[in-house]
Amino acid sequence: MARTGEVFVCSERHEIRSVSPICPELGVGFVEDGWSAAAANRPCLPGRPAAGYVTKRLAEDWLRGVIDEARRGTLPGMVKTGVSTYRSLLGSQILPRFAELPIESITPAMIESWIASVDRAAATRVKLLAMVHGVFQRARKVWGLQVNPVVDVEKPPLGSSGDIEVFSPEEIWALERAAASERDSAIFLTAAFTGLRRGELLALHWRDVDFAGSVIRVRASYHEGVLSTPKSGKVRSVPMAPSLAAALAKLGDRGTLIGDDDLVFLGEEGGYVDGSALRRRYDAAIKRAGLRRLRFHDLRHTFGTRMIAKADIGRVQEWMGHADIQTTMKYLHYAPRAEDARLVAEAFALQEPLAQQVCADT
Repeated sequence: MARTGEVFVCSERHEIRSVSPICPELGVGFVEDGWSAAAANRPCLPGRPAAGYVTKRLAEDWLRGVIDEARRGTLPGMVKTGVSTYRSLLGSQILPRFAELPIESITPAMIESWIASVDRAAATRVKLLAMVHGVFQRARKVWGLQVNPVVDVEKPPLGSSGDIEVFSPEEIWALERAAASERDSAIFLTAAFTGLRRGELLALHWRDVDFAGSVIRVRASYHEGVLSTPKSGKVRSVPMAPSLAAALAKLGDRGTLIGDDDLVFLGEEGGYVDGSALRRRYDAAIKRAGLRRLRFHDLRHTFGTRMIAKADIGRVQEWMGHADIQTTMKYLHYAPRAEDARLVAEAFALQEPLAQQVCADT
């Protein structure tokens, strides 16, 4: 009797029978594939997938396993948005390249070529490799597949030098002017002037914008259809500059959907803004403004580097929602400290008698 989630290969006809249940979280269902009534009566043995078993089915099977582990609370390191992130990356990056390929035909060279072409941050590309690695590990476990091609693929460097690329104030305003809409203009300004993460921006409601107190309260984060707490797990308040308050007040003049429970930034149909579509519009605005191709997340880094020059590190940590002050410390080398040069000069200053001797010798 086949157990739920196992895939068996019919020894005579090499056809696959999946007894996996429908998985609403994935939006897909698994049915009995390629079995005739006669074949169903023949014995089937566990083994490697039949030739041509495509990666799409295997990848979806792997993700279903991830969802099951997350549901049981046995998936190490999983956060609330983790499964939705996996689902999004699977659909947008992995399946478009590998969906219709037989799993046994995928080579390390193919994976290296693919990962080099992915236009995402190095950390995201490392996560994608880990996902594909998981897919092939499942193939080895379930079918005894001999080789996991990801093992021979070198991970992208994460760039641990600590260097950060940020916008200048002039570039921020150029980006604001190049935005395709008043809404996007306000989003870009809010990201740069508050350091909110993209998901936190999308989850802002009007009750979170305190015009009288000149603060924005960060209570939630929205990512790929999932509303959760901010990454730190805590509510925080961030100062709201007058220019940002003016931009948000102008956005509030739209006349409708401006109650406390309404979203500040409305999507095309009145719901949440689509994060992926926002990133594409951001990229287009960067191009129109003729700016360096920095990431949307670099707007957050811009806030961190500008504020570390004006406020103490504890306040910057609080505003940015960093759980660990070590994360905030990466901005410290952007803080101007003119007195440091004076300290170095004093440390190497010659004593008066020795200075006179040096002058006499020269």
